[in-house]
Amino acid sequence: MPGHFRPGADDHSLTEPAVIHEAGSPGLPDLTGGSAAVRELLLALSIGFTLPSPLPRGLEGRDGLDAIIAAAKDTGLLLPDGTVVGTAQYALLKGTPTGRIRALQRELVDKVLEEGRPLGDLARELARSGLQDSRVAMELEEAANKVLDTDPRLAVDLYSEALLAGNGELDNAARRAQAAAAIGDMDAAGRLVDRLLALPEPPDLRLGVDVAAAVWAQRGMLARSADTYGWLGPDRMAGSAPLAAVAMIGSGNAVAAEELLAASPPTGSPTLLAVALSLTQEGLRQTLGPAPQLALPELIRASDMMNASGASIPLPETPGALAALCAIHSGEPAVADHVLKAALAAGQGGDAARPRLFLLQAWSSMQQDNADEARLSINEAVKANHWPLAPRDELLLAALDVGLARRGSDVHELVLAWDRAREAMMHVSVDLYSLLPWGELMIAAARLRETRRVSHYLDAAWELLGRLRNPPLWSVPLHWAAVQAALLSESPTELAPHAAALVRASEHSHLASVLAAGGKAWVSVLASRFEASDVETAARGLAAVGMPWEGARLAGHAAAHAEERRDMVRLLACARDIHPQSPSPGGGSERAEDSHNDVPAHVVAEGGMTGAADPSGLSAREREVGRLLLEGKTYREIGEAIYISPRTAEHHVARMRRRLGAESRSELLVRLRLALGEGYPPP
Repeated sequence: MPGHFRPGADDHSLTEPAVIHEAGSPGLPDLTGGSAAVRELLLALSIGFTLPSPLPRGLEGRDGLDAIIAAAKDTGLLLPDGTVVGTAQYALLKGTPTGRIRALQRELVDKVLEEGRPLGDLARELARSGLQDSRVAMELEEAANKVLDTDPRLAVDLYSEALLAGNGELDNAARRAQAAAAIGDMDAAGRLVDRLLALPEPPDLRLGVDVAAAVWAQRGMLARSADTYGWLGPDRMAGSAPLAAVAMIGSGNAVAAEELLAASPPTGSPTLLAVALSLTQEGLRQTLGPAPQLALPELIRASDMMNASGASIPLPETPGALAALCAIHSGEPAVADHVLKAALAAGQGGDAARPRLFLLQAWSSMQQDNADEARLSINEAVKANHWPLAPRDELLLAALDVGLARRGSDVHELVLAWDRAREAMMHVSVDLYSLLPWGELMIAAARLRETRRVSHYLDAAWELLGRLRNPPLWSVPLHWAAVQAALLSESPTELAPHAAALVRASEHSHLASVLAAGGKAWVSVLASRFEASDVETAARGLAAVGMPWEGARLAGHAAAHAEERRDMVRLLACARDIHPQSPSPGGGSERAEDSHNDVPAHVVAEGGMTGAADPSGLSAREREVGRLLLEGKTYREIGEAIYISPRTAEHHVARMRRRLGAESRSELLVRLRLALGEGYPPP
């Protein structure tokens, strides 16, 4: 047929007119003055042969090869760099029988390997073109194995191409699952290990179990991770023992972890990765002991070693995440932030771990009352991975949304965030590493009178801590959350056991002693029997352990209940001092009116000039109060939101009525809506 290589044709005549394109091969122009040899050369180069070599047997070493090359260049289809024009290449490959193409591709593989060269990228091109050859598949598989720990995304592509080249579905299934898990494709990883572990004698069994355990952990079912390692057994555990310990301790079974570690002593060379895993399980075990302060440095070193190793192995929890959790639970959110930044910069845990690391960074920012930084980290988490967030991370994100809404005193947003959290919590179970979000959800549930929605999850959390003998490092923040929830529920009977637990833990935990003092101060404030100095000390203590919002809220609430003007002024100053966003938008001084009915307003200097009025005639602080008023907040709620007394809020509203010429409250709301813009709907 015209346009096809014809064995036995006269390939020596370069002057014989020939047309080497077919009607079904658009893009390949007529070649006058060409020959079948030109077409053969162009086809070989399109398949992957190169100039000057290797070339197919029909061309390599033949007389007149230089003339054939020159003729091909004269057609304009062979470029100076030895490659064929794209449209011509497409037409040649499309118009040549598949059998002929496959024969040439295998000949190309033969020649490259005979020369002792790796196939390299050629193997990928051949596999994608449809060639099935065990040699191509083997080279792709070996290349994938080499980059598995450092570039799992490339490994996924290489393993897929090895399948195209003829590998079996379960060849390297464990490694393929590891690569899929590392890029966040939990479903693909889970399906692969399910099929692998169902075999009578699975290859790479231990790695398959590691992947399965990591997938279960990301799904928020850490107890299943521990069960998977239990199924593997200590005699086949080897280097996975530290990972099993993380899963077992996290699911509340420290005894099984100790037994496993005793039965599986460390083996192999002390590589960076091996040291990182060893330090992780050692630090985690110390969080449960009588000296939990020793755990944080150990876990930080584990994270450092994991960063240095550059490995992306399947993990129930990364060392960086564990170190950050330990820091936050110890009242050191700034330390957590440093650890997380380093882990993210190093790519610790691969793409699958990035959302969780960013969300923990957001939690650290929220804890330090930096809502803007928290939202930036949340945005990074959401877009960090091509895949949807894992259920474990969805719960953390939902709790962050709830916490930010609660701290922003945005009731509407809090209700919306709570609805999302109710959905997220149904997909996960409780484990040691998820106590922070459960504590936040406990407080929100009390705030919204929805405690029944979380009660059984919290029962599971207390039961888990009980199995671990209530380690202070992990239990103290949850007791503090329970104290806050009890205060919101106005339930002294629910508060008492948690307050007592904080007092008991004070002997071994500085954070517990600070939180115990904070809880005591809150009770005294709500009972209107407090000393301003005691409240200030408690508030500043909370700020010192990374809880400035809680401290400022305590001081501001006490100021609203103070009977003496000097106490109110002192506590408001304390609230502004420890609250990062304390200055008003105008950067100016704040007026604080005495809480007695007949006492005129007095100025409390904060340093700085009073905020200038805008064209509406309202000062920056009045605009702030006006926005809160339009949101439907009472004077007390306005005061608590921006740390002024209710009387101060009332005086601001009275001045706004005079400045805006409003005769009634409804008229004031209308004029405020006009003054502040159109972002506020009518009441």
